[in-house]
Amino acid sequence: MDSIIDSIRKAFVPVRYEGLPFIVIAAILAILLGLWWQPFFWIGAFITGWIAYFFRDPPRVSPQDANLVLSPADGTVSSVGPAVPPPELELGTEPLPRVSVFMTVLNCHVNRAPVAGRVVRVAYKPGKFVNADLDKASEDNERNCVVVETPHGPVGVVQIAGLVARRILCWSSEGDELLAGQRFGMIRFGSRLDVYLPSEAAITVNVGQTAIAGETTIAWFGGVAGWTVRTD
Repeated sequence: MDSIIDSIRKAFVPVRYEGLPFIVIAAILAILLGLWWQPFFWIGAFITGWIAYFFRDPPRVSPQDANLVLSPADGTVSSVGPAVPPPELELGTEPLPRVSVFMTVLNCHVNRAPVAGRVVRVAYKPGKFVNADLDKASEDNERNCVVVETPHGPVGVVQIAGLVARRILCWSSEGDELLAGQRFGMIRFGSRLDVYLPSEAAITVNVGQTAIAGETTIAWFGGVAGWTVRTD
């Protein structure tokens, strides 16, 4: 009996409260349209279910090791290599190691801190909404920049809006202390995250690799790993 209950619990993934207004509106529209023509109800019910799925927030198990850099997003690694960070990060004008993770509308869109440290900068910049999978999106698109100070130096995380996304959410403020894998924001409906690293960081992923937010290691700083885990 306990195993059955546990299986049922695992089947239902928590949903972010930011998605509740969208879910409620879609459900009400489905009911109203269904009163007019029944097939519309089932179409609306499917859309409501998809919106709930989009705003899912599954628990993750994150290694707490100061030498590791974790993926900030679920998705596919779309770019790896040196790049000049956006000026909002204030990390200079020289190219830094960068890893980009592209999220489709089917990925979980809750963003997690790639490293532990103190948030020293949060800066939002309005912009365009070109395909987030394109490299120019890092320069042209709407974005929110977060800098986390670590023992290895500052790590920049940039939330970039995509073709469909029109709203970037950041729950962290300057002065906040973050743990690696801790939720710090989300982007609605398709987007990308860039991580800019100190020059001594060694990137451990390749383009095309699938990344899981808060669990996949995308880079490391060497040293001896001391493994602990954080779950929530």
